Amino acid sequence: MSEEVIKADPPEEGRPADAVGEPNGHGHRNLGIALALICMAQLMVVLDGTIVNIALPHIKGALGFSDASLPWVVNAYALAFGGLLLLGGRIGDILGRRKVFVFGVILFGLASFVGGIAQSETVLLVSRILQGLAAAAASPNALALITTTFPAGKERNRAMGVYAAMSGAGAAVGLILGGALTEASWRWTFFINTPIGLLVAVLAFRFLGESARQSGKFDLPGAITGTLGLTSLVYGLTHAATNGWGDALTLTYILGGLALIGIFLGIEARSKHALMPFRILANRTRGVSFFVMLIVGAAMFSMFYFLGIFVQSIMGYSALKTGISFLPFSLGIVIAAQVASTLVARVDPRWLAGTGGVFVAAGMFGFSRLEVDSTYWTHLLPYILVLSFGMGLIFVPLTLTAVSGVAAEDSGVGSAVLNTVQQIGGAVGLALLGTISTSAIKDKFAELAPGLQKAAESGQSPEQIKQLQGQFTALATTHGFTRAFVWSAFLALGAALITLIGLSIKHKDLANDGQAPVHMG
Repeated sequence: MSEEVIKADPPEEGRPADAVGEPNGHGHRNLGIALALICMAQLMVVLDGTIVNIALPHIKGALGFSDASLPWVVNAYALAFGGLLLLGGRIGDILGRRKVFVFGVILFGLASFVGGIAQSETVLLVSRILQGLAAAAASPNALALITTTFPAGKERNRAMGVYAAMSGAGAAVGLILGGALTEASWRWTFFINTPIGLLVAVLAFRFLGESARQSGKFDLPGAITGTLGLTSLVYGLTHAATNGWGDALTLTYILGGLALIGIFLGIEARSKHALMPFRILANRTRGVSFFVMLIVGAAMFSMFYFLGIFVQSIMGYSALKTGISFLPFSLGIVIAAQVASTLVARVDPRWLAGTGGVFVAAGMFGFSRLEVDSTYWTHLLPYILVLSFGMGLIFVPLTLTAVSGVAAEDSGVGSAVLNTVQQIGGAVGLALLGTISTSAIKDKFAELAPGLQKAAESGQSPEQIKQLQGQFTALATTHGFTRAFVWSAFLALGAALITLIGLSIKHKDLANDGQAPVHMG
């Protein structure tokens, strides 16, 4: 296996080799438009993390997804995005960040259009993979383009602030927009990205500056083995929902995935241009931070997935009302993040993040008590707020500890690894929890099925039998979802314990360390 070598372009005459922006300097004119383009692209990527969750029940009905296959609508995107995110940033450094950014937003728009017109599971999942690939190209380079386009100082700092706010608000906007668009048709949750992506791509060449090309290598073997390994592992976990853990194909995919991940780690250990340098991971504080954020990703993905379906299918909420019902989650994260930002200078990060993990576990345990007749104000909202507050307490300190002590030249890699483990943790966690849920649903429905037979034998009408079947389906679905939340609670509690025991850095040491900007989501 080899790495493709790319040589840097020679610097222009009279222009330093590390200069950024095109020769005519257009990257530093119309900065407001430039920032709007970057934020539009980032919002498009962030939106996709939540907007599709609201549409899942409608997608399931329209395209015939099963309980076991439906999580792939989320996981196909997350695996491609998380698995190729580091490669996307590296390619941008070598070929030019604007060029790779434009490729990403164009592909995202086109892939979204394909998803919108999909008439089968296969076409929709292929479009989701392409969306993830596109996001991996656009997202890391969107942030880098702020440095390329904006002069250092006040203007660049202000742009960073707007970008961070847009990233944080994206989840909330996605919930509302996803609900509103799904009211018209679930297909519009995909179509909305096409005009945005194409508009950003057209204007980017005029208003965004290009970066100087750097010499370096593409770690294609690492990207391929890592992504295929994760995909195989997630497929094996999902396959267990229908065929069981002892099934030969299930074991083949799981063991094959683990083997590929092992090969990936071996490649990264030997490569001088590794996508995930071991020097980033070879630190107790950072290792614990990444591992806990992996679990946090699983908790957040599962919360949106299961509750999004429960609120619509069991509680009977409309898509728009469902989106609005999740807004307190975004509000709780923002408030808790502000609290954590204030306390992190005075309290060791393990106490903040550990407390956050306990809150997350409590919220998940609360969801595990849901029943068919549960109400939003009594049984959902309190735990949504508890969970969101815990997430906010985790995000701020662990984002800081994840890049603590990282050399300046690796700070971007450290932040990218953090985002990567969140996506990967979400995909693997949702696959595992989805399998647990699907198995529990099947067992519960099998337990209730004799009741349908008795109803038919007693002479009840087809309408009555259909109504009874709907009640049994609701009971089985609720049972399966709550079983998944029990496991989520244990995972979150384990993450809290690992944080309290393993995260040893002090707040004074953290305060003296140069930090990267904090991004949530």
